[in-house]
Amino acid sequence: MLGGIARRVQGQSGDTVADLTPKTMIEIKRKRFTLREWRPGDAESLARHANNVKVSRNLHDAFPHPYTRADAESWIKQTSAVTSGMIFAIVVDGQAVGGIGINPGKDVDRRTAAIGYWLGEAYWGRGITTEALQAVTEYIFSVFDFARLEAYVFEWNLPSTRVLEKAGYTREARLRKKVTKEGRTVDCFLYARVRE
Repeated sequence: MLGGIARRVQGQSGDTVADLTPKTMIEIKRKRFTLREWRPGDAESLARHANNVKVSRNLHDAFPHPYTRADAESWIKQTSAVTSGMIFAIVVDGQAVGGIGINPGKDVDRRTAAIGYWLGEAYWGRGITTEALQAVTEYIFSVFDFARLEAYVFEWNLPSTRVLEKAGYTREARLRKKVTKEGRTVDCFLYARVRE
């Protein structure tokens, strides 16, 4: 417990959320996976699962390909400076196999956050991403003062649109020629979920 005080919260969907202090360490446990903050010991697993063009082609260019152990170590170090409960590793059988998190807006967008996620290809098709998105969305709305979470999806990433829809997000727009990825300027979809 790192000498801190533990506060356990039962989420609406039955997952257990543990809030540990000092530097609050959050864990959201589900039957098939755990969401928790990134740890230095995750670097090898992170590099292994992130080093896949099928993953990187659906993410911002800041997510490199190839994805090296040095990239993993740098990412884990960056996340340690972020407010607790905003960026999570998706952990299956003790291995970090994906990530999910939010990027808060600023100024007039301060009650909006962008949400993004990825999962190693070996774990696709199991419903893990949808369940993780549902858990993080519920957690974010219960702990932070965001009124809106939104996600942008490249036009070719239809599996991600299904994940968002299953998690209760609504497609609000098709943004024409919004992003340039792999030398192509393409449309993307804007999905959002608002606090009820």
